[in-house]
Amino acid sequence: MGNIHDITRDEWMLRGPLAKRGYDWWWHSMTAENERTGEKKAFYVEFFTCNPALAEDQPVIVWNDPEKQKKGIKPSYLMVNAGFWGEDHGQLHRFFSLKNVEIHKDAPYSVKAADCLCSETHSEGSINVSTEDVAAHPEWMSDAGSISWNFDIKKEIAFHVGYGASKFFRTINAFEMFWHAEGMKTKFEGEIILNGVKYLLKPETCNGYSDKNWGGDFTSPWVWLSSNNLTSKITGKKLENSVFEIGGGRPKIFFLALNRKLLGEFYYEGKDYEFNFSKFWTLSRTIFTCRETPDEIQWNVMQITKDARLETRIRCKKKDMLNIRYEAPTGFKKHNRLWNGGTGYGTLKLYKRSLFGFKEELIDEIYAEGVGCEYGEYCDLQ
Repeated sequence: MGNIHDITRDEWMLRGPLAKRGYDWWWHSMTAENERTGEKKAFYVEFFTCNPALAEDQPVIVWNDPEKQKKGIKPSYLMVNAGFWGEDHGQLHRFFSLKNVEIHKDAPYSVKAADCLCSETHSEGSINVSTEDVAAHPEWMSDAGSISWNFDIKKEIAFHVGYGASKFFRTINAFEMFWHAEGMKTKFEGEIILNGVKYLLKPETCNGYSDKNWGGDFTSPWVWLSSNNLTSKITGKKLENSVFEIGGGRPKIFFLALNRKLLGEFYYEGKDYEFNFSKFWTLSRTIFTCRETPDEIQWNVMQITKDARLETRIRCKKKDMLNIRYEAPTGFKKHNRLWNGGTGYGTLKLYKRSLFGFKEELIDEIYAEGVGCEYGEYCDLQ
């Protein structure tokens, strides 16, 4: 079953053990249009919370500081993180002590600090980081620049990963990293102002996406792909009621690492094709490779169930991507080459399978643009 909405999975999860060793973030990515020229630009806005039970009067940022690590100091803050992709890409960070943040924990959630707000249906805020700030505060992990935003959020199609993020498994913190995409396809309406230039978010062209992740640590490898800017190569028509998503890596359950696994869903013109290893009765299996070349990151994914097969080939130019910066709630930053983009592109081929896979029929070949994409594996600091 696809497109199951469940806003209880968007609740703030940092309770119990995760209050002292946990992160929970809400992510929104979208394409906006330059108000003057119409040029399109991809953005994201994220609200990232970490270790609320360890909150001090000021944000506690560790980011591989050996002196703080020796003392056992762990990070604790709300990081409001907004960024943009393209050759002028950047990520801007603003930190708050969680003592100064208003959080409505239960559904529908909301997070508010100063002029920054994020909720199920709306977000607004601003970040201003000068070049002097960047030099004085390397621990902020921020580029220099100015951004503000104000937009409404309408989550239209959800990716519900199943019992793996159910209340029972959440309560016992079974997995090291949880995921829920309440807005695998999201419509945004509003504006973003980047370094004085206004961009408009329009529901029909925003290629919007909303999800959240939470847990005690990150996964390696870390893989994510999604877009609803899709066109049939067979008919030439835009697919107005379609979206695909693939994500995962190497999930850990009670500290036991499973083999490399991905979850995926292709909601194709109202019909759902899910590729979920936890739903064993579908005979789901996935083969994937991620490759870094001098100029690109490339993803090749083959997903199969007893009823369908999806081949996904995506690439994104490194000059348009970020190495997005997160520290784990342990205080260690092990993802130092986490490639993150919003301008990926490529092809999907969707097949219907029958007779135990002996017969396959091509349903559609699809061109995907504006693909949100991530790939990274743990590595030492260079």
